[in-house]
Amino acid sequence: MVTNKRVVLSSDHAAIEMRKKVTEHVLALGWVAVDIGPITPESTHYPQHGVAAAELVASEDCQFGIILCGTGQGIMMAANKVKGVRCGVCSDLFSAEMIRAHNNANMLALGARVINELEALQIVDVFLNTEFEGGRHGKRVDMIDALDV
Repeated sequence: MVTNKRVVLSSDHAAIEMRKKVTEHVLALGWVAVDIGPITPESTHYPQHGVAAAELVASEDCQFGIILCGTGQGIMMAANKVKGVRCGVCSDLFSAEMIRAHNNANMLALGARVINELEALQIVDVFLNTEFEGGRHGKRVDMIDALDV
């Protein structure tokens, strides 16, 4: 199990400002934040940013990843194409808790056009502070991981 206290953060152009706030928050929580951009507002392609962050999680360079785009959906879909990544998009606290407790998610996707900054920070808190329950959920996570090709 990776426990290196490193979180990679990335977004597309639609979520740069929210990503910056989330990065500051992650740092304030005592994590090492690895913000891989982008930094300029020119249009970018969310699949590239999702995969770049996911590769750092899959390689275990970072324990968790937090990725953002307009809805969180597209960047999450791209991240989940990387073997070893389990990413869920969340817009509420319950979902953030469950993707960690039951699905052992190692990445969180947020939609900057769906939730506000306060909601994003609360979701990040729940995601980073919830432990995987294991047990019967472990078998199910193993089944998900077996789908990686």
